[in-house]
Amino acid sequence: MYALELISNTIPPLRTTDTVQQALERLSDFKLSHLPILEDQQYLGLIGEDELIEVRDGQQLLGSLSLTILNSFVYPDSHVYDVIRLFSQLSLSVVPVLDHNKNYLGIISIQSLVAYTADLFAVKEPGGIIVLEISNRNNSLSHMAQIVEADNAQILSSYVQSFPDSTKLEVTLKINKTELSGIIASFERYDYQVKAVFNSTATDQGTEDRFNSFMNYLNV
Repeated sequence: MYALELISNTIPPLRTTDTVQQALERLSDFKLSHLPILEDQQYLGLIGEDELIEVRDGQQLLGSLSLTILNSFVYPDSHVYDVIRLFSQLSLSVVPVLDHNKNYLGIISIQSLVAYTADLFAVKEPGGIIVLEISNRNNSLSHMAQIVEADNAQILSSYVQSFPDSTKLEVTLKINKTELSGIIASFERYDYQVKAVFNSTATDQGTEDRFNSFMNYLNV
């Protein structure tokens, strides 16, 4: 997925003619800690809530202040991994998107990124989860898929995690069925180490409920 597909148009940017009070109210309304600031249509950067809170006169215009401006953004054809990297490295709550002429297009909010990640990992889809511990020389997703498909099931999503100073990998598979005993037996027959299993329908429902509650909190 590209950054352009994640743009949210529901959160307006700040402008140099806005007051500090207006900026703080908008940050509070959208539960954000950063917002882009524009002068006319020119993107100036991101300003943070922490500095605005320190301004004593709430009626001061943003354009009259000496604030720390983060010149962070992505292009519309940037991969979602680049977006996630900026969120993580700079602890941002939004990432602006500019075209290649540096015109402001919109922002990607942490809410839209969470929703995309949920779709990516099939959080809302019913099914079970198997966590395998394997050698990094035995990381064949096609073989794992064959084992799952032999039981008339499919892998909905997968995730591989490595560990420092270790040759072991942890592979998490989301599978479109909750009865996993046959698949687990097949993995063990092929010498895969099954580290954890989550296959309760009630647990799946609880996970979805918690996810929905979390998204509702972000959107309050």
